Amino acid sequence: MTGAGAIPVLFDKSMSKRTYDMLLGFAAGVMISASFFSLLMPGLGAAEVLYESKWLSALIAAAGVALGAGLVAVLNETLPHEHFVTGPEGADPGALSKIWLFVIAITIHNFPEGMAVGIGFGGGNVTNGMSLATGIGLQNAPEGLAVAVALRGQGYGRLRSFGLALLTGLIEPVGGALGVGLVHVSVHVLPWGLSFAAGAMLYIISHEIIPETHRNGYQNYATAGLLTGLILMMVLDVALG
Repeated sequence: MTGAGAIPVLFDKSMSKRTYDMLLGFAAGVMISASFFSLLMPGLGAAEVLYESKWLSALIAAAGVALGAGLVAVLNETLPHEHFVTGPEGADPGALSKIWLFVIAITIHNFPEGMAVGIGFGGGNVTNGMSLATGIGLQNAPEGLAVAVALRGQGYGRLRSFGLALLTGLIEPVGGALGVGLVHVSVHVLPWGLSFAAGAMLYIISHEIIPETHRNGYQNYATAGLLTGLILMMVLDVALG
């Protein structure tokens, strides 16, 4: 989906900022819904089956969300990386080139998303895994276009811009493999893994995606897209789950 989103750059076609913000908002809404209905709720259910306590289940979910969000926040603050819009963040990059700083930024963003999909499938619920993969895939399409267009703006050729945008999505299967492996270590890892992935995704949505949709003056379109995506994914998750 990251590569599919980047295809227009091969023809030097671009998407209006209004459409981009609206689609990115839609994807954020889908991911918020997936975080709750495909990660947190199954995580609570798995913990309750294991420990037979609603209070303990809630505390495990709360701790998992905090740990997931906290880890991404720490990575975001400590690893040197750069966003094309907001500029450099994290530690002093030293001799790292701008393109590698950008690769690190995409890694921070995409790795927890892949892990969430892996945990969703690894828990044995194909419906949850598919809904997560759908939501994250929808988010990756406009992201792939944004990366390719930004690279073109930095002077890279069409093929190289497309290729680099495509490569940024390859970190997600790595995260997915880790997620599957974690939930197969022990059944007790499942509720922790699901809530951890939810926390990581919610941090990315709040810290990266939503602010991105509010920078160009089209926040009303972005909010409408977010609500549409959230409602659509909620209905699909409940009806199919």
